[in-house]
Amino acid sequence: MTPANDRPASPRWLAFLFNTSLVAQIVVGLVIGVLLAWAWPDAARASGLLGNVFVSALKAVAPVLVLVLVTAAIANHKRGQSTHIRPILVLYLVGTLLAALVAVVASFAFPSTLQLAAADVAVAPPAGIVEVLRDLLMKIVDNPVHALLEGNFIGILAWAVGLGIALRSAGEKTTRRVVDDLAGAVTFIVRLVIRFAPLGILGLVAATLVESGFGALLDYVRLLAVLVGSMLFVALVANPLLVFFVTRRNPYPLVLTCLRESGITAFFTRSSAANIPVNLDLCRRLDLPEDTYSVSIPLGATINMAGAAITITVLTLAAVHTLGIEPDLPTALLLSVVAAVAACGASGVAGGSLLLVPLACGMFGISNDVAMQVVAIGFIIGVVQDSAETALNSSTDVLFTAAASRAATRGDG
Repeated sequence: MTPANDRPASPRWLAFLFNTSLVAQIVVGLVIGVLLAWAWPDAARASGLLGNVFVSALKAVAPVLVLVLVTAAIANHKRGQSTHIRPILVLYLVGTLLAALVAVVASFAFPSTLQLAAADVAVAPPAGIVEVLRDLLMKIVDNPVHALLEGNFIGILAWAVGLGIALRSAGEKTTRRVVDDLAGAVTFIVRLVIRFAPLGILGLVAATLVESGFGALLDYVRLLAVLVGSMLFVALVANPLLVFFVTRRNPYPLVLTCLRESGITAFFTRSSAANIPVNLDLCRRLDLPEDTYSVSIPLGATINMAGAAITITVLTLAAVHTLGIEPDLPTALLLSVVAAVAACGASGVAGGSLLLVPLACGMFGISNDVAMQVVAIGFIIGVVQDSAETALNSSTDVLFTAAASRAATRGDG
């Protein structure tokens, strides 16, 4: 046998691949993407294929992963064992409402105005809160095959819960064992996809910088500053206060971990749905209870939308200030509630929250034509706005899941 010390050294790039953290590799991919867009635009455009493939792969595995993991978790759940879902739901709802309130305060402190002009946006916003709630109900009773194809995670969750409850009465060593093995197999595929995140981020960054650039954003710097500033305040101040209230521990190590390991990928994929596999993998590495995170993470990708609540509130109040409307305090507070409820119905895809802006604008008598011009502006600044929004939304899913789980563990101890 060849002594271990005599074995040939592995190539440096292989050593970097296997011995360096995924976050460090993503940062390297990000830097290479920026340099590629600056020095070789044609290659940067071509590298966009890497980003598209990565995001598509995440979106492809996410519905199957959620269905299998939730089914397995419920099927194997022991009676009397707490999943801590209720406190996580409370954190989701309180966090979203608090984010909307922060956006109201920021919009009054730093009022923004818009250059409204005729703009055609081929989308149909919901007519009101009732329609949003009706859409959520229809998603729950969706056909399971259609839910998987369309990435309808509310419908997938509903079927997974139903199947899990039904399988709890199955034989210990038969059906439930098969479900466990299937969950392990799907998880393996997900981890494989996530290992390609650095290449995906490289392609997304390079292609975005070449195609969009940031020149078009200069006219909306003030609006972006209010949006991103509100999101940063929620991420670094409001959410840590909530976590401290729940855990009674220094929240920032957990907050920064979630932002670094979940927020970075969510920023570039711009899809809460696509980031579900990343969040599930992070929860596993944080050693959280699988019974808890297998349900709370896909649920959070659907209803925990602090970033969306900020977007809806800030853009609506920007339209209000532009038109010279003077909102009173009760109306502004009501807007926070409406934005929080509407945000729960925002789709987990890029730009999903923008279609709910006309709903909030209706509170102030703003016509749908004007509101859709605000939506068009939202798409212009979406390169930054939607990325920051998704990073906040997705990282908060893990943050609140971990906070509630650790608080319960401390209480049990």
